Amino acid sequence: MNIGLIGSGNISGTHARAASATAGVRVSAVYGRNAERVERLAAEHGARAYTELEPFLEHEPMDMVAIGTPSGLHATHGTAAARRGLHVLVEKPIDVTTARADALIDAAREHRVKLGVFFQDRFAPGLRELKALVDEGRLGRPILASARVPWFRPRDYYSGSSWRGTRALDGGGALMNQGVHTVDLLLWILGPVRRVLAMTATAWHTIEVEDIAAALLEFENGAVATLEATTAAFPGYPRRIDVTGTEGTAIVEDNRLVAVDLRSSDIRAAAASTGAIRPASASSPIVADASGHRAVLEDFMRAIAEDRAPACDGAEARRSVAVIEAIYQSARRGAAVEVQDWSNLSQRNAL
Repeated sequence: MNIGLIGSGNISGTHARAASATAGVRVSAVYGRNAERVERLAAEHGARAYTELEPFLEHEPMDMVAIGTPSGLHATHGTAAARRGLHVLVEKPIDVTTARADALIDAAREHRVKLGVFFQDRFAPGLRELKALVDEGRLGRPILASARVPWFRPRDYYSGSSWRGTRALDGGGALMNQGVHTVDLLLWILGPVRRVLAMTATAWHTIEVEDIAAALLEFENGAVATLEATTAAFPGYPRRIDVTGTEGTAIVEDNRLVAVDLRSSDIRAAAASTGAIRPASASSPIVADASGHRAVLEDFMRAIAEDRAPACDGAEARRSVAVIEAIYQSARRGAAVEVQDWSNLSQRNAL
């Protein structure tokens, strides 16, 4: 499998490391606007460097692309690749609006290529255990959940970037960029959200979008959840997700299942929290662990070989964007908002 990387920033470096660690995968080409970074990343992986998109898309051999450009360009780059018959694996979020997500989903369907999105937390063992507890009914009927994302990004995380914190290319802040992983997990574990009531604020950073968000979510199964996300919680703490059902409660902290308490047994599982998320800076950027991205890539390759949907396809990834759009709309209106998220996905897939 020959992969082309679209983007040359930190996350594309993670994509490259994931590819290099995966048997049968080779990075064949790298595209980006920053010639120095493109050349460096391409040289590290024995790939061809491009600073123009069209010549890159014509590169051979190339079977798929991994997209790590600014969020608001994901659909643009993904659609261009799909039209060339290339499979598309895009960094989260799928794009910053449902309209753009729809355009990419439709292009992939029209040109009969696979479309997947990097939501690597779905492969974390602790979160898979939590989902199994819910799916198997061991927690009973889900009734309450809470998700906290108390992260920290210093001001130069935004000021040192041409796109982070902008409405056009980041689409949002604490939620669309950082908290989208957690929104995806809530949907994956608990199902569709019916409506939301939210507040957002820009409390500490000088950016166009929010660095604090709090929302109340009502799920179609009747469960209620609270969601908090921020990039202003110095010095940064682990994410935590609690799910309570009629038969018990389970807690995941820092992607590890740290507690399970069930009415029907004496199960008690607990573990100490690992260290907090460390501040990033221009001189010390965040370097992501590539193991989760590798799991996504391996699943995507199997999806191509088996002609099935990947673990998180375009329609699945669209749902978190739809919920975040509704949260932003609710915050602007000061009222509850219904979520338009293709509740009946089979109808959309039949189009």
